[in-house]
Amino acid sequence: MYLFICLKRIRNKLLTRILAISKKEMLQLKRDKRMLFVLFIFPIILLAIFGYAINFDVHHIQLFVFDQAKTVDSRNIIRMLGSSDYFDIKGYLNNEGQIKEVLDLNKAQSVIVFPKDMSKKLNTNRNVKVQILIDGVDGNTAAIIENYMNAATLAYNKKIAKEFFSKNGIPIYIPIALESIFWFNPGLKSTLFLIPGLIAMILVITAVISISLSIVREKERATIDQLYVSPLKFLEILLGKSIPYTIIGLIISAMILIVSHVMFGLTIRGNILLLFLTTLLFLFSASNLGIFVSSIADSQQVAFQLATLISLLPSVILSGFIFPIASMPVAIQVFTNITPAKFYIVILRDILLKGVGMEAFWPQIIYLLIFAFIFLFLAAIFNKRAAANL
Repeated sequence: MYLFICLKRIRNKLLTRILAISKKEMLQLKRDKRMLFVLFIFPIILLAIFGYAINFDVHHIQLFVFDQAKTVDSRNIIRMLGSSDYFDIKGYLNNEGQIKEVLDLNKAQSVIVFPKDMSKKLNTNRNVKVQILIDGVDGNTAAIIENYMNAATLAYNKKIAKEFFSKNGIPIYIPIALESIFWFNPGLKSTLFLIPGLIAMILVITAVISISLSIVREKERATIDQLYVSPLKFLEILLGKSIPYTIIGLIISAMILIVSHVMFGLTIRGNILLLFLTTLLFLFSASNLGIFVSSIADSQQVAFQLATLISLLPSVILSGFIFPIASMPVAIQVFTNITPAKFYIVILRDILLKGVGMEAFWPQIIYLLIFAFIFLFLAAIFNKRAAANL
């Protein structure tokens, strides 16, 4: 019983010290209007810019037509392409020289060329080669344009075949019909796929940069030295510093989810409490990374550069936010494990889009825990060395 009372007193004393540091940090944040603007307004601006700017859905492709056939079939294909959201018919060409001109001057993303003998070949049941000339500078867009054209051609071929069989009294028989059903994102909107990555990127940037700048600012003013020489333990100081930014991060994440629902139609399919707890864990990891950055930086300029390098670049390039990790070389795939955003994005996509539980992403949770305590340990060591030099 006595041991229990002693442990309770130690716990209360520890919490009192940590909360006192957190209160001090919150008061400093309250006075810094610019930092509050960056923390609460900047993430929403980033979400709006990235949410609308980064979009893998290709629409309104600039298409020019070189119609040498001038037949009913060529006009039907042109009309079919122009009536879709994918292609915009920008004009008609009169000779082959104009094809090079519109592609060179970036007036066209693709040119469709109908041969002169198209009608003759179709009437004699021979194959007709319709050329699609595509600007291949952007390989991803070029591949999408080719797929759109193949789908349109297949649809028109089916239409011709159906008319031919009906005309000749031949029953149409399709042995296998493929039915595609898209789970979790029926509209195949790339924005819904990207929003979890945006949330992770924004949270890690705000957490790492804000906490590292806050601690380094105190270093420059020599006010943190008073904490180092006080009876407070380093773990108490570090936890007290990270708590305010973790709370702010939770508020920011809630704001981002609300704005994402309003602007992009994102809905939370999974457990909200689980989303809250995993976000708390991710913010704890990011805050510890920020504390580690502050322990090795001596000025706010260096801290900002280091925090940006460590948080922004891995979150964009190595997290699977934009570029699929499975498509990267094996060595780079191993290197992607240095960023916690990679694992948090998996958790977000599972909860927000799939609505699954912890059984689907418990390995990611374990990694975030390991990452958090490794950097908390490193930050404590570096800060302890700094205090020993006072």
